[in-house]
Amino acid sequence: MFTVTKFPQGTFSWADCMTSDAAAGKQFYADLMGWDVEAIPMGGDMFYYMFQQEGHNVAALSGTPPEMAGVPPSWNCYISVDDVDATAPRVEELGGKIVGGPWDVFDSGRMLTLQSPDEAHVSLWQPKEHIGAGLVNTPGALCWNELYTKDPEVSKAFYGALLGWTFVQDPNTPAYQMIQNNGRMNGGIFTMDEEMAAWMPPVWMPYFSVADVDALAGRIVELGGTVQIGPLPAGEVGRFVLFSDPQGAHCYVIQLAQPEAWIEHTS
Repeated sequence: MFTVTKFPQGTFSWADCMTSDAAAGKQFYADLMGWDVEAIPMGGDMFYYMFQQEGHNVAALSGTPPEMAGVPPSWNCYISVDDVDATAPRVEELGGKIVGGPWDVFDSGRMLTLQSPDEAHVSLWQPKEHIGAGLVNTPGALCWNELYTKDPEVSKAFYGALLGWTFVQDPNTPAYQMIQNNGRMNGGIFTMDEEMAAWMPPVWMPYFSVADVDALAGRIVELGGTVQIGPLPAGEVGRFVLFSDPQGAHCYVIQLAQPEAWIEHTS
């Protein structure tokens, strides 16, 4: 079990799902992943459903607010930063767009959501009371984040300048590059071919670790979800499945052959 008390600047730290049917979505993921659920009031009849594993926050889900009606259900990935407001001007200087924020999320933290020049959306998170995931790289917890893009060079230039990321070419997969943040593996970038790019927009997606991906694939279908890809091997890393939940949000699960230990950074 790899617990976290602080995420370094530039590290993926959280993922949540915004969906058209929060009650159904919450139950689907609780049943699928074995997560406990804490309902946090957001005002009116809206709740932020905090998913927990072994007593640690690992992800969340909320309903689509009325002003965003019609937006397709999706998972949103968050990157921890030390100062959202200081980072915000750089987003537009580097060719991105701020689509929400910066704003405070109660006493949990401060965030903004941006669209990078490759047109993918991602959020920046400055933690206060909520650091993000308290557990990583463990069955039931966030373990990876991946960008699907049509133009990896544009993506790398933007995130490299904004967050200081560096990139390593996967020697076995020409279309795949790994993200490093201060020497730590921090996600991946997959280059979509023309056929994929014709129907799929650029997007960030999270991966959650599971103990048995083949068994989980069957459970996805039993609960009304759809297995889109897999189970398939991911080289020597493990076996994965890409699925969509009953409301249509896409997500990955992966059975890791050798989970990377979380080494806590003190600065």
